[in-house]
Amino acid sequence: MTTVLIADDQPLQRFGFRMLLESQDDMTVLDEAANGTEAVRKAAELRPDVVLMDVRMPGMDGIEATRRITASGDRTRVLILTTFDLDEYAYAGLRAGASGFLVKDAQPEDLLSGIRAVASGDAVVAPGLTRRLLDAYVHHLPAATPEPAAPDPRLAALTDRELEILTVLGKGWTNTEIATRLHLAESTVKTHVGRVLAKTGSRDRVQAVICAYETGLVQP
Repeated sequence: MTTVLIADDQPLQRFGFRMLLESQDDMTVLDEAANGTEAVRKAAELRPDVVLMDVRMPGMDGIEATRRITASGDRTRVLILTTFDLDEYAYAGLRAGASGFLVKDAQPEDLLSGIRAVASGDAVVAPGLTRRLLDAYVHHLPAATPEPAAPDPRLAALTDRELEILTVLGKGWTNTEIATRLHLAESTVKTHVGRVLAKTGSRDRVQAVICAYETGLVQP
């Protein structure tokens, strides 16, 4: 059973999400939160598998709430909800530690599959879509300096093969594409991806893509 906390400042929106989620045999809504402060407190108390997090809420917004929830070290994962005209907040949410994002007018089946994916430890957004998001908002990343910078500590423990895997993750390759193009078994790719996530401190594939951008392995 996947447990969910719904954080949204609009009661009707929360009601709609609850009705949809509780129509599923494998999901249950633990509680609702009307703002970021409530979301952080209830996530700590209830430890849901997934927090369905709106971005714009009174007081503490969804980005800061996401940052605090993911920084706590609990197993709870955050799925950011945004609208087409607020995609920059989706980027900020991913930087804050969210495991993915969906637009609010997504089809019900997409929302349900997204929650299941996040709960199982996968990224919601496809790697290619993540890359396009980062390409669009790469100006949020620190500007490159002309002087040689010290190697990023997140890359220090990676083998040459793992650096290669992280680079192609950042380029939006799926596991199947990596296996085919690098002539590896898909099970081997999964092992490499798991090691890359662990060594770089990435919570999931989305965070690994962000790491690839931030460390300069992938250029927009």
